[in-house]
Amino acid sequence: MYALGARVIALCGGVGGAKLAYGLSRVLPPEELSIIVNTGDDFEHLGLHISPDIDTVTYTLADIAHESQGWGRADEQWTTMQEIERLGGAAWFKLGDRDIALHLLRTQMLRAGVNLTDVSAQLAARFRIGHAILPMSDDPVRTIAETDDGELTFQDYFVRRRCEPKVRALRYVGADQARLSAEVVRVLEDTDLRGVIICPSNPYLSIAPILAIADLRERLRKLSAPVLAISPIVAGFALKGPAAKMMGELGAYGGALGIARMYADFIDALLVDTQDAALDGQRTSSDPRLRFGNIVMTSRDERISLARECLSHLDQLQH
Repeated sequence: MYALGARVIALCGGVGGAKLAYGLSRVLPPEELSIIVNTGDDFEHLGLHISPDIDTVTYTLADIAHESQGWGRADEQWTTMQEIERLGGAAWFKLGDRDIALHLLRTQMLRAGVNLTDVSAQLAARFRIGHAILPMSDDPVRTIAETDDGELTFQDYFVRRRCEPKVRALRYVGADQARLSAEVVRVLEDTDLRGVIICPSNPYLSIAPILAIADLRERLRKLSAPVLAISPIVAGFALKGPAAKMMGELGAYGGALGIARMYADFIDALLVDTQDAALDGQRTSSDPRLRFGNIVMTSRDERISLARECLSHLDQLQH
């Protein structure tokens, strides 16, 4: 059994992952939770370093995220972007005025030689977030989509093209050279590790770039603590974003069971929604175990409820 005060690690990216990270942050104190976040969709726009998933997690934990759209800040103003568009600048990637302030500070700090991990920690602290938000690496990793319309950078595919081109393959450029930060290594090597939770983020766009760093995936395989993944797909539909569409285009087995098979080499179980209870009869002997629960998060209370349920399943999976 885990020790009192043992750490939980959450791997996440984007809106769905941030929601569960929020729930976990409300039931675990800062010293018991570390959140490793995807940086595969980071890019430079208008001269600014943008880290969309880190920002989404930061804004969500700080309770200032725009609830209905899932990204950006609540009560945002758009004066700067409107003027950029009027002047003929690139306005396809929307940045609110307050959001731009964060990107300006991040870019300034990075150019001054501060690494992304320290920048993220300093900015999180300014939002009074005590929990560790850790970029998966301080080295650049960039997601590239090979589509019917040619090779597209992540934001070009995801935002400008709205995921419309058919995906043929995905590459995570730089992952083979990227190193885990000292902070990520430290939490993965924690002797009091309670377990790891793979949040219900897009498996291709949010989790796969993290796992593409071979050292991280290998560390997950070797953990003695349990690893629990949460399905981002319920009843054949993605909870958020294009996960189901991409699985079909890439020829992967659809549905929640397909997620289990993508993670089969390192997870102990996949938590799926009760609507997918029939999947248990479709498992093969090589598939990870399935656990069932209510995994849809439409309110803050449901985020917290799912977080508690995840921790309960994690404890039941103790080796």
